[in-house]
Amino acid sequence: MERISNSKWIATVASIWIQCSSGSLYTFSIYSPVLKSTQYYTQSTLDTVSVFKDLGANSGVLSGLLYSAVSTPHRHRSPSYSPPPSIIRGGPWVVHLAGAVQCFVGYFLMWLSVVGVIPRPPVAAMCLFMLVAAHAQTFFNTGNVVTAVRNFPDYGGTGVGIMKGFLGLSGAILIQVYRTIFDNKPTSFLLMLTVLPAVNALLLMCFVRIHETSEGDEKKHLNGFSLVALIIAAYLMVVIILENILTLQLSVRIFTFIVLILLLASPLCVAIKAQSQQRVSDGISQTFLIEGDQLMDDPNQLSAEKTYARQDPTGYHQMPNDPDQDMDATDKKKTFPWGEHLNLLQAMCTSNFWLLFLAMACGMGSGLATVNNMSQIGESFGYKSYETSTLVSLWSIWNFLGRFGAGYVSDYFLHEKGWSRPLFMAITLATMSIGHVVIASGLPGALYAGSVLVGVCYGSQWSLMPTITSEIFGVRHMGTIFNTITMASPLGSYIFSVRVVGYIYDKEASSEGGTCFGTHCFFLSFLIMASATLLGFLSALGLFFRTRSFYNQVVLRRLQHSVRE
Repeated sequence: MERISNSKWIATVASIWIQCSSGSLYTFSIYSPVLKSTQYYTQSTLDTVSVFKDLGANSGVLSGLLYSAVSTPHRHRSPSYSPPPSIIRGGPWVVHLAGAVQCFVGYFLMWLSVVGVIPRPPVAAMCLFMLVAAHAQTFFNTGNVVTAVRNFPDYGGTGVGIMKGFLGLSGAILIQVYRTIFDNKPTSFLLMLTVLPAVNALLLMCFVRIHETSEGDEKKHLNGFSLVALIIAAYLMVVIILENILTLQLSVRIFTFIVLILLLASPLCVAIKAQSQQRVSDGISQTFLIEGDQLMDDPNQLSAEKTYARQDPTGYHQMPNDPDQDMDATDKKKTFPWGEHLNLLQAMCTSNFWLLFLAMACGMGSGLATVNNMSQIGESFGYKSYETSTLVSLWSIWNFLGRFGAGYVSDYFLHEKGWSRPLFMAITLATMSIGHVVIASGLPGALYAGSVLVGVCYGSQWSLMPTITSEIFGVRHMGTIFNTITMASPLGSYIFSVRVVGYIYDKEASSEGGTCFGTHCFFLSFLIMASATLLGFLSALGLFFRTRSFYNQVVLRRLQHSVRE
């Protein structure tokens, strides 16, 4: 039992479950109306609060630094050695604990303000509450994503896609909990956000551990987690659509919620199966080792054994005796000044860092501006409140498909075709620009169709960017570097939400009694965001051309080494 609980598969399940309750960032539209009404905010003021939400949820430098400080195991010579938690300085659980505390404090203070237990705070204080609550997500996200990359270095895109995908689904999951238990009471939803994510992380954080080992056919079992994620996404989409078409009785809602809980428990079956197959494999390996002890007098075999045991810091096995794959390290460093476990300052001195930063500011910023204003966009287009709530839930599904799909698809094409990930980033940003134009048109159903394109492409950035970061700058300081790049998201969100969407909306609404109705309310805003995502596309395309040789000569060779090993 101890061995099962202390495995990379149980760590993956625990991370998935934590991610499932961590996506409060995407439910802002559910409680923003009550926040606006009880605190007497204008749309610009509400957008300012939402920007601090985005700032907190994407300013993960502290979580990255904390992860690097507490989750660095001592190096060992054997590639199959998995250090027990006692020799790791803390572990990812410390990062999750810090996140749980911040989540509880931030949302609890917001809830007290909304229900009137404490006097109505100044806008600056409410922004601080929102910042602290949202900042917790960076700790949950860093603890789970970086651990997944370290546990599955050969399939980092798939691992990140699974973690980011379940985070994207969490918005819809939280809304299902809200609709089933709290019957559409936004103040109760705020209280739920205070308790549920924090308690969930506290219960599961001790199972999230680093296991730098290779355990058989990892891709097969990762595909199992991916299949579960797709089934949950499909189920949630069906339930959301049914809720939009029909008025479901309480008993039906409870039944659908129980089915959802059972589906969320199913990753545990994948983990148990993976661990059982690993035990069988270990037994066979042990038999060969016992028989092989009789042959260890051969010095050539000893030499081969030592060669096999060597690993570089990335976790890929070095095979220096392979003439086809040998590459002079000095030439590689001279040609490619990245990919060598750069720290944050070294990474920031490269053009690649800033190209990635600009692409994320355009893509993530405009995506957040869209979801943050979904209620107001729906209202201006004539949608009913339950329809906008449905749009927010469906956004979580599209967000998931982008996060999961981009990680899985980019992994496939990188392994099979040699296509580098920045190419997929460029494609998704170009598609996101089309989505903004569709929403701007204001045609019937445009908000549904446009939100699909924007949601999928927005989610894709969250899966592609951390994986690209680990490949270009190395995994040792990945948590710090990719969390620094995510700060482009709140920067873009501030520009697009406050300076573009909020400003233009308030200007249009000033002549209509404070509320704007019609396609003109957001037409110009979405055209501006469409232009910005085209700029992000050009930035990602530049990154693709700059790193194309690096992917062909370095990243692909690492993958080939791993496969041949």
